[in-house]
Amino acid sequence: MTAADPRLSINQATIKHADLATALRVTAEAGVQAIGLWREPVQEVGLATAAAMLADSGLRFTTHCRSGFFTMPEGPARRASIDDNRVAIEEAATLAAAGAEGSTAILVLVAGGLPEGSRDLIGARERVRDAIGELVPDAAAAGVTLAIEPLHPMYASDRCVVSTLGQALDIAADFDPAVVGTTVDTFHIWWDPDVLSSIERAGREGRIATYQVCDWKTPLPADVLLSRHYPGDGVIDFETLTRAVEATGYDRDIEVEIFNEEIWATDPLVAVQRTAAGFAASVSPHLRAPVAG
Repeated sequence: MTAADPRLSINQATIKHADLATALRVTAEAGVQAIGLWREPVQEVGLATAAAMLADSGLRFTTHCRSGFFTMPEGPARRASIDDNRVAIEEAATLAAAGAEGSTAILVLVAGGLPEGSRDLIGARERVRDAIGELVPDAAAAGVTLAIEPLHPMYASDRCVVSTLGQALDIAADFDPAVVGTTVDTFHIWWDPDVLSSIERAGREGRIATYQVCDWKTPLPADVLLSRHYPGDGVIDFETLTRAVEATGYDRDIEVEIFNEEIWATDPLVAVQRTAAGFAASVSPHLRAPVAG
């Protein structure tokens, strides 16, 4: 077995149909040293069991996906969302403590889309800032970094009103960088004419919590959520983006997170192996720093 790049982490979404036990097993079998987990598979087995399974796997834990979804106005739904985010913070802290040395307690936040009937993007983003402000004391106490993830603007109405890295950084600016950072995901930001200056700013401000990679290829499917591809199979310039992230001093794990029905239908071990090969060809040549252990 050829060992994968030591900085590669498999985000569990890439093998979505694999349960937690399978995801941990095939990641390790493929020679990958780290994994990012999703809340639903963790909750299926229970947090304590999931933490024990992660510890037994010997894998590093890189991120917990995902929380957020708090753009709605004040009321019971917003209170329930804030409470659920607090649960997610505890999950992230517990899993990071269970992972191998070098694990990171990072909770990825997807802001949420426009509330039903609303056209107020600016107000929705302000409610994201307010919600994060409520969660910062809990995250700080748990040692968790909240990583705001900007999503491509095609998701602005239904999934995430934060569309650029610059917008994410503007929201994060009110808070301690150790507690609120950003997710830099190539799929979502590759198109942005300000992407390189935003990455430089994120590094200067100490805000790059996690770097995620996958590729963009057209035509997009009917469900644009499922339009991600293995690194190297599309048009994203991984050299330029990866070198920009590396230039900030980022030296931690790099996740591959793919939403794609065809990849989900692939045997999970094969999908992880194919992910590792794409990463080795498209991302690894542009890395200069080993993973921090």
